[in-house]
Amino acid sequence: MNCEKPRCRWCSPSNPLYIRYHDEEWGVFRSDDAYLFEMLVLESFQAGLSWECILNKRENFRRAYAGFDLDAVCAFGEEDIARLLADPGIVRNRLKVNASIRNARIFRAIVQEYGSFWAYLNTFVHDRRLVEQQVTSPLSDAISADLVRRGMKFVGSTLIYSYLQAIGVIDSHEESCFLYPGRE
Repeated sequence: MNCEKPRCRWCSPSNPLYIRYHDEEWGVFRSDDAYLFEMLVLESFQAGLSWECILNKRENFRRAYAGFDLDAVCAFGEEDIARLLADPGIVRNRLKVNASIRNARIFRAIVQEYGSFWAYLNTFVHDRRLVEQQVTSPLSDAISADLVRRGMKFVGSTLIYSYLQAIGVIDSHEESCFLYPGRE
């Protein structure tokens, strides 16, 4: 991993985990439900915090959330909620913990309705990959509104925009970054 490469300004040069996330994962298109679910949970916990904080706790989240196994999280009950709220390795916010389980159940319902979460997202995206740098957009507004209508929590437009960046629907690498689209 070359720390001398020009990267997006938000990428902390002192955190190898963050550098690896920036270089190998952020903005790389992924459509598998397991990854889409993990990122949605992590993004929802990031609300009001830094992504670096969540990224540093990612392995703890994976352990606490049964490897982000959708069926396992959907089956979480009061004992699991108490376990999560007592886990110092993750963000212990009751509203976010409760929302993560509720959102898992809605995510699963969407998968059952559309065949995959990507198929659902693609009804908004239409196989497009966008190159832009904003904090919200009509696309994130529409997806957020629909997820809220379905009952999800912590899925505002800014969070959904960040989610779309993370899963590679929106490429927001800065022009000075070595990963900027079209840069040789």
